[in-house]
Amino acid sequence: MRFHDTRLVERAVLVQVVHDRMDSAEAADSLLELGRLAETAGFEVAGQITQNREKPDGGTLIGSGKVEELKALVAGTGADTVVADNELSAIQAYNLAKALGVRVLDRTEIILEIFARRARSAEAQLQVELARQEFLLKRIPMTESQQRFKGKANVRGPGESALQLRNEPLRRRIAELKRKLASIQERQTRRGQVRREWPLVSLVGYTNAGKSTLLNALAGADAYVDDKLFATLDTKTRKAWLAPTREVLLTDTVGFIRNLPHALVASFRSTLEVAVQADLLLIVVDAAYPCVDDHIAVCHATLLEIGAQQVPYLLVLNKCDRGTSDHAVLHVTERHPHALPVSARTGFGLDLLKRAIIEELLKHGQVWALPPARQMRV
Repeated sequence: MRFHDTRLVERAVLVQVVHDRMDSAEAADSLLELGRLAETAGFEVAGQITQNREKPDGGTLIGSGKVEELKALVAGTGADTVVADNELSAIQAYNLAKALGVRVLDRTEIILEIFARRARSAEAQLQVELARQEFLLKRIPMTESQQRFKGKANVRGPGESALQLRNEPLRRRIAELKRKLASIQERQTRRGQVRREWPLVSLVGYTNAGKSTLLNALAGADAYVDDKLFATLDTKTRKAWLAPTREVLLTDTVGFIRNLPHALVASFRSTLEVAVQADLLLIVVDAAYPCVDDHIAVCHATLLEIGAQQVPYLLVLNKCDRGTSDHAVLHVTERHPHALPVSARTGFGLDLLKRAIIEELLKHGQVWALPPARQMRV
């Protein structure tokens, strides 16, 4: 017997359309990741439904039969929310919520919720608010009258002018947030221009790959670490001695994920700018993850989107202590022969990584010029 009025954790049912452009392994991994995202956002995952379709249904994402199946699953599990792995249009979200009688979210909204909970600095909070406002601008719920008129040629719906008026405060707030973030980015750029005493090495990579743990291991620091998706949103910078006369600045910033909302990438551009300005990137992925190649591809695609594709990088295979067999690591390094296997937790491979960082920086023209009094004593 369930007492819904005393349950503190909301239940969610996941739904996914597997279309022609997805293979089965990618789809299964994406749904598994959605479950972790939902749990990170505070939901208990109560069930899931998938449907193979040539393309998602324009009105309800899934077909009418699946809608009824989903409705029964929601009722049977007592779910409060349905979370779609696919991006939902305003019409799809509206129609599904109306048919199911519960709140309907998509992957983007779940990620936005996680970011809102994790934002600590004033900058991160501004960035999250900007992303949410831009998302709301395109997903303001439609009334039934607006939906009936939507799409009819040469017809202005009776609610269109009202909708524009409702959008205006959002647009003004978005413009204000962009001005504030531009000012922050300008200050960061000026600081970056005067900072050239030490090389800048930026840790980027898939979320929950262990970037903060690696930063702590290399720098002897105490950055916040948690085994959760998007545990880090704010940029952290620490000094690290890689050798007696080789000091660098290490930075760790927000993690990447497949289908990371464009609004979030754009909003967090000032935070991600540290990767563009870096002398070297460490692309960190979880070597134990079955779909590690997909994660590597997502990292490269995100770096391309933010304009950091030309920055030299080292590929770091972290978590080689987490039940990762030698065969599994060998399998990955066969496809990525220059990748460096490490364990930030145990220290395995860190000396080799430090030497590789120094060599890569020297190869690209980095010069250290520390006076003897500043050199680390060993």
